[in-house]
Amino acid sequence: MSDQRPPSGRPEYESDSRYAGGHDGDYGYEYSRPYEPAYDRGRASDVDQGYTSGHTSDYGSDYGYEPQYDRYEYDDGRRALPTAVGTHPISRGEARRLQAAARRKRRGRIIGVLAGAVLLGGMGAAAVAVYDKVSGRDVADYAGPGGPEVVVQVHPGDTANQIADEMAAKDVVKSEAAFYRAALRNDAMSAVQPGYYSISTRISGSDAVSALVSPDARVGALVISEGRQLHDTRDVQTGAVKKGIYTLIAEASCVGPADAQKCLTYDQLNEAGAGPDLAALGVPDWARAAVANVPDRDRQLEGLIAAGSWDFDPTQTPAEILRQLVSSSAESYEATGLESAGGNVGLAPYQMLIVASLVEREALPSDFDKVARVVVNRLAVAQPLQFDSTVNYALDTTEVATTDADRARVTPWNTYAMPGLPATPIASPSINALRAVENPAPGDFLYFVTIDKKGTTLFTRSYEEHLANIELAQKSGILDSGR
Repeated sequence: MSDQRPPSGRPEYESDSRYAGGHDGDYGYEYSRPYEPAYDRGRASDVDQGYTSGHTSDYGSDYGYEPQYDRYEYDDGRRALPTAVGTHPISRGEARRLQAAARRKRRGRIIGVLAGAVLLGGMGAAAVAVYDKVSGRDVADYAGPGGPEVVVQVHPGDTANQIADEMAAKDVVKSEAAFYRAALRNDAMSAVQPGYYSISTRISGSDAVSALVSPDARVGALVISEGRQLHDTRDVQTGAVKKGIYTLIAEASCVGPADAQKCLTYDQLNEAGAGPDLAALGVPDWARAAVANVPDRDRQLEGLIAAGSWDFDPTQTPAEILRQLVSSSAESYEATGLESAGGNVGLAPYQMLIVASLVEREALPSDFDKVARVVVNRLAVAQPLQFDSTVNYALDTTEVATTDADRARVTPWNTYAMPGLPATPIASPSINALRAVENPAPGDFLYFVTIDKKGTTLFTRSYEEHLANIELAQKSGILDSGR
């Protein structure tokens, strides 16, 4: 799902007043009135729509309450159909169909009764008691140790009842009722977020709920920080390795018990990301022509997976996962006005993304718009950008001060060795960096330099002033590469 807790511009899912991110109430119910017996008399659809916050119910929306069914019961408490009531007998098949309809209708009424208790919280035992009394039947439940794990999805706006359906369909629980009954007892259900969860099959409803609310069950959850690259990078000074996006995806893809986990690998993701079918990888139209000409296929998706929080289905193929992330990222970028804002600064949408990545790597957020202005001004007069971040990118390293030898390396990204923009973005920019490029600060700046480890950055149009600012930076030691 891209259903993500989304990247920087996407709204966060809330857990204080929403069950799975999309609707009012801990379990997605929007039930503004107390239970009224009138709703049991021919208005099943009203109850269904009330407890599902407007969703079409799976239980009885096409069936009104039929009081004659309540006048007959089997010894075990099940309702009997009145085969001898009326003008003609009905077939066994018709009896089964009507009996199933009655069960669906009755279940809808039960859940409608319980909705208020669920919303109030802290009434789990009372709600279960009501459920048991009104349902009038035992709940089918597994008691075994469980089978292999499967991945289940909680969608934004899912109710407990919809999650129960998913659990039963995947054979996690023996019946929807087993999960729903256990969910009523567990207050932690109100904090469950949309996403993917790896849970054992054939377990009790109570165990299924416990697994769902455990953070260990979450799979396919991915957080990409601003300025992150596709590939791992190494800090020149400390030797520390910063995990790239492909590594993070591989780690988030692991499913199964610790001693038998199945995970995608970095190499599988890198191979998929280098594929020739850009449409299949979700590359948007506005980037496709430029990406097709990227000189290093392993880097062709750089910058196209946005920073932020994501959920993906770990059972998908590497290409399918990348397609979801890239296409959803394109939507978040486009929401800023990317496709039209470029006219303000003379840049195409993909070029805007490249510049945003430079801004992200070169400045603190408070200076984003000023650095964006420097880039735009230099491009306008065909002055090389000469950004150290572009030197580091091709080397998969990070370093504030690069060496003369590194700056002399000719690569499709090194803006010391060539004019214009690098061949691709050099990282995943934040939405704020992209907006800064769309609306640069006013000014005629052509130069900037960070003069201390606090990030203090000075901007000027004068080259002489820039040289003086560099001296300040040298005195602070920030430009000493140590090599």
